[in-house]
Amino acid sequence: MTKRSYGDGGIDQRGENSFRLRYRIGKQRYSVTFQGTLAEARTELRRLLRTVDTKEHIAPDRGTLADWTQRWIEAGAPGQKRQAVGDVTLEKYARLLRVHVLPVLGSLKLQELDGADIDRLYRGLQCAPRTAHQIHSTLNACLASAVRVKKLAVNPMQTVATIPSGGESDHGIALDDEQLRILVRGFKGSALFPIVSVAAFTGMRRNEVLALRWSDLDIQNKTLRIERSIESTLKHGLRFKGPKTERGKRSIAIDDDLIALLASVRDCHLRLKAGVPDNAQVDLSLIRLPEKALMFPSPPALADGNFEAPRHGVTISRDFARVAAKLGFPGLRFHDLRGTHGTSLLDRGVPVHTVAARLGHDPATLLRSYAKRTRKADTSVASIIGSISKSILG
Repeated sequence: MTKRSYGDGGIDQRGENSFRLRYRIGKQRYSVTFQGTLAEARTELRRLLRTVDTKEHIAPDRGTLADWTQRWIEAGAPGQKRQAVGDVTLEKYARLLRVHVLPVLGSLKLQELDGADIDRLYRGLQCAPRTAHQIHSTLNACLASAVRVKKLAVNPMQTVATIPSGGESDHGIALDDEQLRILVRGFKGSALFPIVSVAAFTGMRRNEVLALRWSDLDIQNKTLRIERSIESTLKHGLRFKGPKTERGKRSIAIDDDLIALLASVRDCHLRLKAGVPDNAQVDLSLIRLPEKALMFPSPPALADGNFEAPRHGVTISRDFARVAAKLGFPGLRFHDLRGTHGTSLLDRGVPVHTVAARLGHDPATLLRSYAKRTRKADTSVASIIGSISKSILG
């Protein structure tokens, strides 16, 4: 064999319908195994050499899909914007790949993965439709990243026969005014009452409520400031984090009754800080809570005088669902309080952009997720349609 120059290549037969394609780019030499006829091998070699001229060349790599997914996760699972995702999302991606994808496809070479392999994975999935769709989205993002860094020439997802459907999104339950009254009053006397009240009458996310500090409450201007949330990860445990987007940071107006309820909770904390019983006469204005004292800290930590230890959201959601079921609302989730708040404001004619700003949402997302039908809204629509039809048909 003579020394090959740039753009030159050669073919060596290794067996029946098996060839080694060899070519050179600068000082770098490449060797690729090809299965097919000699004519097809020549066509493939010409294609490889042409990708050099078009700057589309992908260096042969024997790494497996498992190797690449590990690298992608370690890089923070960057998507189209080439930005790392949050820790909670990262752990979810890693779990989906580890549990569902890698046992089936992990040992395959990344550059030999094709749509048929992925179709085989999807046919064997034993999980809920929504989970199957999440697996597809995660794997697609992982392979698209491999294309961006030139580990793959083409995303094999382009040749997948069928994409798992996530089914219709579950936007939850929206309570009407009377249902909400029954629900919230049903928590009176429990430790969850102020937490449920804040969520119901502000539309805040559960982990935003649990991250509230007393410094976020402005009694004079009757506002609450949302600047952070709580997240739980295997790597870091419970910790505070900022919002995903700038619209997540916001100040929202609250009413006098909610202010009075929060003031009573703060008085309890002040008495605990001072070590005085509830019925003792004391000037609470002389007592100071820590700068980062939470409105709803962990009860065991609070009993020990720690006002800054966060509470675990999963426990809140579990206890909420249990009590809600006893009150006649089986299947109601804590997050449905947020949907109820947004829907109630929309039903009353509050402009979409105003409700979106209050919830820290994009207006389009708000309409897609929270413009649910309630009995009041449906009755209102029926009344309007009735007046129109009467003027035409009457």
